[in-house]
Amino acid sequence: MSSRTMASLAGLALGLLGDPVFAEESQTVELDAISVTSDYESPTGPVKGYRATRSSSATKTDTAIRDIPQSISVIPVSVLKDLGSTSVERALEYAGGVSKQNNFGGLTLYEYSVRGFTTSEFYKDGFSANRGYPSTPDVANIERIEVLKGPAASLYGRGDPGGTVNIVTKKPQREAFSTLQTSAGSWDRYRTAVDVNTPLDDDGNVLSRVNLAVEDNHSFRDHVDSQRVFVAPSFSWQLNPDTSLLVESEFVRHSSTFDRGIVAPNNKWSDVSRSTFLGEPNDGNIDNHNNLLQAALEHQLNDSWKLRLASHYKEGKLWGFASENRPLNADGHTINRRYRERDTNWHDSITQLELRGLFDIGSWQHELLMGSEYENFRKNERVTTIAGGPYAIDIYRPIYGQPKPNGPRSGTDFFEHVESQALNLQDQIVFTDKLRGMIGARFEHFEQSIDDRSRNATSRQRHDALTQRAGLLYQLTPEVGLFANVSTSFKPNNGLDAAGKSFDPEEGVGYEVGIKSELFDDRLSTTLAAFHIEKENVLALDPSTDSSRAMGKARSQGVDLQVTGQVTDAVRVIGAFAYIDAEVTQGDKVIPTGSRILGVAKRSGSVLGVYEFQDGHLRGSDLGAAFTYVGDRSGEAGSDFELPAYHTVDLLAHYKASENVTVGLNLNNLFDEKYFERSYSNYWVNPGEPRNFTVSLTLNL
Repeated sequence: MSSRTMASLAGLALGLLGDPVFAEESQTVELDAISVTSDYESPTGPVKGYRATRSSSATKTDTAIRDIPQSISVIPVSVLKDLGSTSVERALEYAGGVSKQNNFGGLTLYEYSVRGFTTSEFYKDGFSANRGYPSTPDVANIERIEVLKGPAASLYGRGDPGGTVNIVTKKPQREAFSTLQTSAGSWDRYRTAVDVNTPLDDDGNVLSRVNLAVEDNHSFRDHVDSQRVFVAPSFSWQLNPDTSLLVESEFVRHSSTFDRGIVAPNNKWSDVSRSTFLGEPNDGNIDNHNNLLQAALEHQLNDSWKLRLASHYKEGKLWGFASENRPLNADGHTINRRYRERDTNWHDSITQLELRGLFDIGSWQHELLMGSEYENFRKNERVTTIAGGPYAIDIYRPIYGQPKPNGPRSGTDFFEHVESQALNLQDQIVFTDKLRGMIGARFEHFEQSIDDRSRNATSRQRHDALTQRAGLLYQLTPEVGLFANVSTSFKPNNGLDAAGKSFDPEEGVGYEVGIKSELFDDRLSTTLAAFHIEKENVLALDPSTDSSRAMGKARSQGVDLQVTGQVTDAVRVIGAFAYIDAEVTQGDKVIPTGSRILGVAKRSGSVLGVYEFQDGHLRGSDLGAAFTYVGDRSGEAGSDFELPAYHTVDLLAHYKASENVTVGLNLNNLFDEKYFERSYSNYWVNPGEPRNFTVSLTLNL
């Protein structure tokens, strides 16, 4: 209660006591309004500016980031809004040490690497979200993207030791609002997104939210386009003071051209235009339809203990035809192509039961998490190659419209079934005011069967794995904390080798030490960490057989830095830098010892700074710039093909015409840098976008 209100009440009381007549005549008394606000940040809610202070991804509990003895990068959706981007990969540039890998012809967020190790895993609200070939996550219902650095298998289960990405989706809020954003950009790119949040009762116990997006995009790549419709309704219900229910869903209808990029003759850019499409325009697009439904029921047993039951189900289907690049022919200017049909469907169900509680043992405070998880995943995948007749194309002067091959058919036809059960235990311990610790372990039983219907063969594997992690954080001063941790990882390798046999599982161990600081009155947060990770039974592409192979052992070590903050009321900044030395430590003839790991730059960094006007008629408007640098990388496993280093500069501006209307302009790749964004081999190389712009209009309705 404010001192002004206290004085008003005291004066009123004295007046009433001293004047009974006034007291009898007075019927209504107006007091000063009292406004109660809170600076608390929900670990799943919006982030003010760029600096998040709390996270649930690293511990599955509501924990301050400064208290977690491990590196974690949080990129709020406001970063993507400022950049005028809808790409999750663009956000990951600001996590530090995250590299772009195979994107499956532009169809999905298929692979990326964290701290030198490639993974296809990412999570959404703590559930595995990349089983099968789901369409690229849509920014329309993303609240924040969190990257937990180092192995996280003791919490999330099978995965890669470099790191784990968890996407936190938007949740229904208590205040009603509606937002419409529409944008248009170079190469006829159009997108409209709507966000409608509605309380359904007067008490705010029943809330709903709907996110919708529609896209129609063309590209700087000739004959390459995509269309998308995305709808994500969500619903929350506070059944009673102790029990809540959250239901979320997503429906995606995505269609895009399958595009493997260009060819790099003699492992160089040469004179191949970055816009040249080497497929066939009349192949049609690949369709990718996805449906998701998940629900979480939470019950507060008492002041200290909470129970959570959550279930997640998704299904998807991908189908269509495409003409795909092959190696360069001896003439130096043509490539043969494969005409392929893809027909894949999958479904995945996951159920989690967790008990969380607080208790003390002596002077030590504990926050305990006990959990169990069951997953059942099934996938049918058929890839058919249709042979017959010449089907080559000139990489410098492509001529389209050739007759489609209509000869013998060959390919793969798999049915994969995975079941896993897991138990995990985690304890966060406060030893003293300055010393905190965390220990965790997970036991997982995994069974996989793959029926190779094209060979009439079946491969089965089952594994039991125990993964652990432990960490300590010492608060050296109120602003500076030192931390160290060690953790292990386990991941069964999917697929079969060229002989039709399954691979041994990948296993890894990671070590990390670092320093976290809160500077300028807690306006700027930094994390600097050094790491060393080892992994064995690593898979890589064998170009000679076009299949995966186990290349033995690999090691990655280095340092990474992240900076986020609101430096002043007007200036917000986010940036990252990484130095990563990643190489094969036990190889073979195809991928020799000492080879660099595909797509991982030794040095990379990015920074985004925005100045927001605080006064005058420009109040609420802003100007900003972004800089990205990526060093040279291996372009093909085991070869001397390298992608050269590059850097890009982007500019942005938003004009706040009124409280409800904002107009934006983004100019990307200001200096029109020509660069390779990623590659899988020298005949699957993706060039980066030339200079381009996007204009946007945001309406708060």
